[in-house]
Amino acid sequence: MNGFLIAALRAGIGFAVLVGLFGQFVVIPTTAADEVDRFPPYAPFATPYSAVAIVGVVCVQVGLVAVWMLLTMVQRDAIFTPRAFRWVDVIIGASVVATVLALGVAGHLTVAEIPSPGDGMDVESALVAATAGVAVGAAFAMLMVVMRSLLRKETSLQAEMAEVV
Repeated sequence: MNGFLIAALRAGIGFAVLVGLFGQFVVIPTTAADEVDRFPPYAPFATPYSAVAIVGVVCVQVGLVAVWMLLTMVQRDAIFTPRAFRWVDVIIGASVVATVLALGVAGHLTVAEIPSPGDGMDVESALVAATAGVAVGAAFAMLMVVMRSLLRKETSLQAEMAEVV
């Protein structure tokens, strides 16, 4: 793979991890505090939803680190080795955890009576977003499982070719 492309991808991954850290330590807590200041009945929900959002960002960061490691393996021409499965499994695991978190939020928003400052659209919008997160997360996890099976097949083909040659 082109060295410039790998470097560009690594720069993007590094930037995304830094943006995630900023979101975890600044954006999420500040936004939660602002919402509680704007509408005090949200106070009991601020901490748990903030914690879920922070853990969701951690899942994305873990996936990005795994992609970084896979890029390193590509650079060393060692992607079709059993070690690659560990990093693909990390990506699958992180996406499953994030999807389960989104499912939990969607479930809570469905059954909980969360006060809303206006016509209730705040809660409905959050429910739609959480449901979309579940759909996207499940689709991504399934895609990664398919990609893992393709990696397994190619790895076994590489091993067979090495035996023949």
